[in-house]
Amino acid sequence: MLSKLIGGILYDPAQKVNGEHHDIFIRDGFIVCDPGPDAKFDEVYDIAGKVVMAGAIDIHSHIAGGNVNTARLLLPEQHRNHMARRLNHPFSTAKWSTTHTGYRYARMGYTTVVEPAMLPVNALDVHLQMADIPILDTAALAILGNDDLLLRLMRGRASQSQINDYVAWTLHTTCALGLKVINAGGANAFKSNARQFGLDDIVPDYGVSSRQILQTLQRATCELGVPHPVHVHCNNLGIPGNVDTALATMEAAQGLPMHLAHVQFYAYGNEGARGFSSAAAQLLDGFRRHPNITMDVGQVLFGQTVTISGDVIAQYSRHGDASPNKWVMWDAECEGSGGVVPYGYRQTSFVNSLQWAIGLEMFLLAEDPGRVFFTTDHPNGAPFTCYPQLFRLLMDYQYRLACLERIHPDVVAMTLLKDLKKEFSLYEIAVMTRTAAANLLGLYDRGHLAPGAIADIAVYTRQDNKEAMFDRAALVFKNGRLVVRDGEVVERIRGTAQMIYPSYDPGIKRTIKNHFDRFYSLSLENFTIKDVDFVQRDQERFVVHDCRS
Repeated sequence: MLSKLIGGILYDPAQKVNGEHHDIFIRDGFIVCDPGPDAKFDEVYDIAGKVVMAGAIDIHSHIAGGNVNTARLLLPEQHRNHMARRLNHPFSTAKWSTTHTGYRYARMGYTTVVEPAMLPVNALDVHLQMADIPILDTAALAILGNDDLLLRLMRGRASQSQINDYVAWTLHTTCALGLKVINAGGANAFKSNARQFGLDDIVPDYGVSSRQILQTLQRATCELGVPHPVHVHCNNLGIPGNVDTALATMEAAQGLPMHLAHVQFYAYGNEGARGFSSAAAQLLDGFRRHPNITMDVGQVLFGQTVTISGDVIAQYSRHGDASPNKWVMWDAECEGSGGVVPYGYRQTSFVNSLQWAIGLEMFLLAEDPGRVFFTTDHPNGAPFTCYPQLFRLLMDYQYRLACLERIHPDVVAMTLLKDLKKEFSLYEIAVMTRTAAANLLGLYDRGHLAPGAIADIAVYTRQDNKEAMFDRAALVFKNGRLVVRDGEVVERIRGTAQMIYPSYDPGIKRTIKNHFDRFYSLSLENFTIKDVDFVQRDQERFVVHDCRS
């Protein structure tokens, strides 16, 4: 199958192409060089004057797993509201929502999405849910840092190499692309009635600090050659003054690569009459001093959503703010914990307005879009369906000013937004959501339009209103197949799951099996995910990417 796209205006930072006219050639699902004047094409798409980028990549979006399913069950009214009012809200019954997730992402030009919080014991369920999401390629990050076996190994002074083997075994058996750490040790401390847990606090019964857990897992990720840095949800989420925790976590990385998730929730100062202020500038000053750190923003946008997290301390502390007034918290004996709290962000709220402003300050003050990534921590800051609105906020200064006039008046005087006139270019958007995102994840086969890349391509009709432009792509190709035309899905295809396979000493299985036999009702054999677990066998579900040598 040979096809070509002619006349498009390309934005491809990987090739330093910034608004240049180029044709794109696709053969059997991959971008190829010009096949020559005698080539016979099966399809020709005239996209003259349209904006062309690689398919977008979301590095942090909660699209599958136990917390996501619990949120769907907790909020059935969101399904009813969507069907009655066509609201584009992603929480509903599980089957309908997985279809909606794939279609809605594809309509915006997204072709790859990462679930950033997969509890290993729940990995099969996560992958089954992701397999049910059409069109998108998916990946998941395995959670460690509150599991009993890791803490036992550390308490027993296991060697770093033994912990590396355990981490590698976990990544392989759960078919993960990387490692996630959520408030390291905090969920286990919560089981001993801790309601706050800082970076240097000690996990009861285990005698190790949050800092030690984080550094041990970060070192394991680096030594195993995992391309994506350890993906960190810091301590003290949402607490005024927690910018100090974020800065201390950057220092704790000791120069090694680390990715900080949804940093908007850590850019809080404690100044002013309300004891709550923006510390975005302070956090970014520290960020500039640590080139080994990357981060995604976790932008807050106004409206109804639901917060879901494995950080049970943070979730429990906010259950009184649940809106509507229902919530779920849970513990697991040998794994982590978590919570689901519905929440509505309101323009009339001082706190919510300041959160909205802080996230935008983070985006606009950051100097390198290759290190700061585009997320709302879906659904915690806002549903991913709100992404087009966020694109417009970043790309249109006058629109930002108009929105600024509608938020809480006390925040307007506190924020830097009115003086931040930066408007993101299409090239910078392509850096954040395509090229840099692919490189950060180690998915070098996508995020660009060079020959050899998989043919994931998004084509947009240029408009002054960037929200309208990014809401409905003109064309979207997945593996070279046209899946979206004029903002509507025209073909439903099956995506794959991306994973890595770090090597490890098979001897670690004895330690793990002994632990499972003693403490788990689930057998170790049932823990491992294989392609045979999936009903559809027309293609391999998992694609293995290389670790660094």
